[in-house]
Amino acid sequence: MRLTREVRQQLLVQNEGFELQTSYEGRNFREYRRYRITGGELRIRSSGKTSWADSRFDNEYVATDEQTHRFLREHLDELNTDGL
Repeated sequence: MRLTREVRQQLLVQNEGFELQTSYEGRNFREYRRYRITGGELRIRSSGKTSWADSRFDNEYVATDEQTHRFLREHLDELNTDGL
């Protein structure tokens, strides 16, 4: 399936409420991400910490077009693709 802008938008609408959590742990770095499709957009919440003192972070933002495209491509088999 070709993920054109229109197809990506349709996938976001059809999968309202979809959530996915990932984690990454590396040397002196730990990050947890929650991806959530809501309001026709992909929202990402990133939290974790680094090795520095007071280095905890917790950010939430709307994914860029590139991030949305990559997310949809990587998780297409988990999403509702009926009618596309």
